[in-house]
Amino acid sequence: MRSPASIGLALGLMASAAVGLPAAAQDSPAVSSPEAQVAPQVQAPPARQAVDASAPQSLSVTVYRDPRRQLGQEMNRRWPQGFAMISETRTVTLPPGQSTIRFEGVAEGMVGVSAIVSGLPGGTIEKNRNADLLSPAALVNGALGNRVTLTRTNPATGVEEAQSAIVRTRADGGLVLQTDQGYEAVRCAGLPERLTFDGVPKGLSAKPIFTIDTQDASGGTYEVVLTYLAWGFDWQANYVATLPDPEDGAAAGAARRGENGNFKLGLMSWLTILNDNGQSFDDAELLVIAGSLSVVSDFRSLATPPRAAPLRLTCYPIGSTAAGSPVPSPQSIVVNGRRNEFRMKLSAPSPVMAMADAAGPVGEAEVMQAVEEQLGDLKLYRVPERVNVSAKGLKQIAFLNRQEVDARYLYTVSCGFSVTGEGQPNPGFERAGMLLVTKNETERGLGVALPQGGLTVFEPSSFGPQLVADVDMRDYAEDQDVELEMGESNQVFSKCLPAPGPVTTGNMNSWFGNGAEITNANSHPISVRLDLGDSAIWEVRLKGAKTRIKDGRIIAEVDVPANSERTFRWSIRDPS
Repeated sequence: MRSPASIGLALGLMASAAVGLPAAAQDSPAVSSPEAQVAPQVQAPPARQAVDASAPQSLSVTVYRDPRRQLGQEMNRRWPQGFAMISETRTVTLPPGQSTIRFEGVAEGMVGVSAIVSGLPGGTIEKNRNADLLSPAALVNGALGNRVTLTRTNPATGVEEAQSAIVRTRADGGLVLQTDQGYEAVRCAGLPERLTFDGVPKGLSAKPIFTIDTQDASGGTYEVVLTYLAWGFDWQANYVATLPDPEDGAAAGAARRGENGNFKLGLMSWLTILNDNGQSFDDAELLVIAGSLSVVSDFRSLATPPRAAPLRLTCYPIGSTAAGSPVPSPQSIVVNGRRNEFRMKLSAPSPVMAMADAAGPVGEAEVMQAVEEQLGDLKLYRVPERVNVSAKGLKQIAFLNRQEVDARYLYTVSCGFSVTGEGQPNPGFERAGMLLVTKNETERGLGVALPQGGLTVFEPSSFGPQLVADVDMRDYAEDQDVELEMGESNQVFSKCLPAPGPVTTGNMNSWFGNGAEITNANSHPISVRLDLGDSAIWEVRLKGAKTRIKDGRIIAEVDVPANSERTFRWSIRDPS
């Protein structure tokens, strides 16, 4: 037992009923046999001395995204599937010989097989994780055969009366104590009771513990680094884009929008890091890894957390120990109720809503931003200052704040093709698609890797920022074209024109005609992308515009003046 701490356990226990135990359970004196022979002495291996490592003096937490989460999927805040690599620097003083080092306060989602301890002269002989945490049930089990104090309230006087008792059973369905009045099964009569323990049983801790066995011939004090993977983490990126204010003055609006529908876009992004473990990592160096990582191990099954078992006692009616219904408890004793508190926290508005409050003059705010670094084919975002990664909590770190991003709207039109021209649909005018387009380069105001996440677009108005789009954005590397689907336009319409017949006669590789009519109701000219067909099948001729291949499609970009319409004709054939 440790030094007395007079630890009280308020169990809401009820008064007890006397029961009998078999004689085998009674204490009996040892009986020696005259025929007993003295066995030869066998040298027992020296016992390993338990040594507690210091609390972490330095912490590093590197969070990896759930590798199975697809584009458009939010991270599961109640059951995160990502993981983290945690490094803890601690100090330990070893005695000469073999010893067991206890690392208290590791993550409950620790993957024990991944743990590495560096800095020990004798290396690692064996490593283990404690299966039980300090809890009401573990406290009772650890006190088996030892004395506790049982305090009852006298129903006649209301005065508390305390007496000594010995714990005779484990807390796996019923609790039996031995008092000066005999053996009693507690929690049966409906009167309040409580047990008081003189100390915490040896080996129990309220925090998860990882232990290793090592040896050192001379002993000494060493600085060691414990590095391990832990399950129950995740992160995601959230973006907020702010369009130019349409109420700006004519000169300012023209300058911000530019010609042909170009404009300056404000873009801000936050990394939201989730820690579902019950341990906090204070004053830690925080890093986030972005990119596609190949993971084949099942960290969830390898990271079975230690148990903090509640104490659930079953009471049998007086006179029957073989049958009967348990007396219902007025309340349950649960030691891990913080998960419910965590779920209540996570019902708060999403990070995007929090960022929307700052939409607009975000460039004026000074915020701590994560710094991008290269890590092979992956991207590493390092928080420049040490932060607290709270238990069961979210941490938000800004990593992008750009207010002068060159962007434009690009409208899309696609028309089908019929070889004969017969039965080709002509439904009338339809809405054109819209793309928000920029390039991830420094000259356009970006030039940083953009991890996948949700993008929310706001446009200022006289009534405050208004939501105009909410889309998913995949990973974009530096220098890549960024194209985000924004839905359909209310100002640009197109109509596919039926093919009038072959331009030339002959077999199937003859040229056939096709076309589109496009109207623009905007007060500024626009650019339209014409999708002309599959590059693996067709060959296209378009007068007045250059064609190119993008993502396996033959496309051409054409301009349509403000408040006008244009008709485009092209020829297409199968060259095979």
